[in-house]
Amino acid sequence: MRKLLIISAAALALAGCQTARDRTVGGALLGGTAGAVVGGVASNSVGGAVAGGVIGAAAGAIIGNATSKPCYVRTRSGNLRRVSC
Repeated sequence: MRKLLIISAAALALAGCQTARDRTVGGALLGGTAGAVVGGVASNSVGGAVAGGVIGAAAGAIIGNATSKPCYVRTRSGNLRRVSC
């Protein structure tokens, strides 16, 4: 249980990062942890925990990537241009 709390705290810390890659990784960690806990509790089996972790990690990565803000720079002419973060 202590390991689960440490992993959850680390995932929450990563979820607050600003870049799209960091948000994707943080979302995957947080989703995977939550999915594994819910899957394990709901099914009372390791297989359920693994399935929940995989599904949660995929969903967390997708949501983390989709909710990241794009980065913009202002050109010399004053226009905004989207760039990778």
